[in-house]
This record gives sequence, C-alpha cells and structure tokens, in this order.
Amino acid sequence: MISALTGELRRVEEDRVYVQAGPVLCEVLVPAADVDDLRLRTGETITFHTIMYLEGDAARGNLQPRLIGFLRPSDRRFFEIFTTVKGIGVRTALKALSEPAGAIAHAIETRNTRFLMGLAGVGRRTAELIVAALAGKVAEFAVEAAAAPAGPPAAYEQHEADAIEALVALGEPRPVAERLLERVRQAQPGLRAADALIREMLRLRAG
Repeated sequence: MISALTGELRRVEEDRVYVQAGPVLCEVLVPAADVDDLRLRTGETITFHTIMYLEGDAARGNLQPRLIGFLRPSDRRFFEIFTTVKGIGVRTALKALSEPAGAIAHAIETRNTRFLMGLAGVGRRTAELIVAALAGKVAEFAVEAAAAPAGPPAAYEQHEADAIEALVALGEPRPVAERLLERVRQAQPGLRAADALIREMLRLRAG
C-alpha cells in the first residue's frame, strides 16, 4: 500500500500528473480542482497523499494498478467517503471534484443540490443521491473549510493589480493569476510595467 508519494512534479495533464520519485516516473491521477494549481508548481517537490486501486476488466484478467494523489490528507478522506455513493466511481469522482472538498461538503450538509449540479458530470438525480447518502457524514470537512483562517488580503501595486485583472479577463482563475504574479515577482522583482508583467505571467502559464 502506497500511502504517500514525494517527488519532483515533472508534467501536468488534464487529469493526471507525472512525479519523478528517485529513478521512477510515477503517473498519478488527481482531482480536477487541483490541476490549475499544479500546473504552476511544475519542477517543485510535492507530496501526494495517495490511494491505489485496480482499473480494468477483472473477468479478462486485464487489471492495472492506478495511483490517485491528493495534496491534503483530508481531501483523500473526503474522496473515500464520496465514492461510497452509488454510481460514483473513481473516475467520475475525480472529475466531479472540480471544487474544493470543503465547498462540496458544505453543499452536501446544507442540501444545496444546485451547487452539486454544477460539478462536472453531476446531474439532478446524482446530486440528490449524493445528498441522501452523505448528508450528516461530511460535516467535519465543511467545518474544516469554514474554520480555515483566511490570509490577509494581498497588497498589490497598481501595475500588479492591472496585470492580475488582465489575466482574469482572459479567463484565468484569480488564484492562478495571483500565483503567477508571485512567481514573476520572485524571478524579476524589477518589473514595474503592467504589460511586461502580463507577458511574463503568460509565458509562465504556457510553461
């Protein structure tokens, strides 16, 4: 049983990442909500809290071991509970977790099926099944999300704020745009023009 994997994040794809752990390059499936953040962390050493499962056709003897990785142990625990819902398998769950686990848990506990229907692959019937199966069982995750202290608002100079807004206007999620700005700040602290910041942020985004 592999319960955690630490290594250099080498590549990020739509639903998986590749981690160099010593001489071994490991393929790890990840929740949709983590993909954008992970794209910005290529080259970093990251620990994934993992689950191993077998995928394939047992009747034909065609089973392959797969690793699923989570950035937080609490996300792994939530996933294990989430996949107990009838009709929600591993792949479906990974796509459906396109929002943070705490937000999904809060929606379940408040019976907010409209929010759940906004998750990838979740329709009205599935949202109702999720609430029926899990309401009252995931409160600890919702509480964790609500209790997590919000950091102080970031202070940006005007050219930095303009650069962030430009990327948001291009469709980039604000947290991703802010992380890109931080990386440019660290690499080139002398940049003082919004257009120069935007060029560097887009270059980093493209990898």
